[in-house]
Amino acid sequence: MVFTYDTELALATAAALVNTGSQEPDPLADDAGLTRFLAQERFSGSRSHTPSELRAVHRLRTDLAAMWTAGEEDLVEGINRLLLGAKALPQLVRHDGWDWHLHCTPPEAELADRMATEAAMALADVVRAGELARLRTCAAPDCSNAVLDLSRNRSRRYCDTGNCGNREHVRAYRRRLASAGPVPEQKNK
Repeated sequence: MVFTYDTELALATAAALVNTGSQEPDPLADDAGLTRFLAQERFSGSRSHTPSELRAVHRLRTDLAAMWTAGEEDLVEGINRLLLGAKALPQLVRHDGWDWHLHCTPPEAELADRMATEAAMALADVVRAGELARLRTCAAPDCSNAVLDLSRNRSRRYCDTGNCGNREHVRAYRRRLASAGPVPEQKNK
């Protein structure tokens, strides 16, 4: 394991949130979509179910997308801005079947603030570990989704949101076939 389990989960949720921005139709277009996303990501706590809550999550998505590909200094600035904006106060908590982990906001804090602090704390761990190279964008030429590489050998290249890896492997296979030239016919015996 590269990071603690709660850091890995928060990073995966941040990447998933960023990647909703490139999907058509936008899975976070309405409150029902946000509710589905939060359930899928097992994100708990209070909700207001208001248009302003949804707008705040959209702003966070934009901020995280910019931070995902930022250099170290800009990433640290973004992390600090998110933590300050949410008035983060780290505490150890245990809930919903999860063992001890850090929360930086109370469960009744605004949804976007809770999401921002979890992402910021996880990204802070990435910076402190010197592992910025694990935050990438998809290597497929027609995709710019966020990729979180938690593989041991840092070899993950494609996102989870589509079939980018499969498409690129098929393209490479077809290029190899084309460069090999025509296959000679075999005679039947």
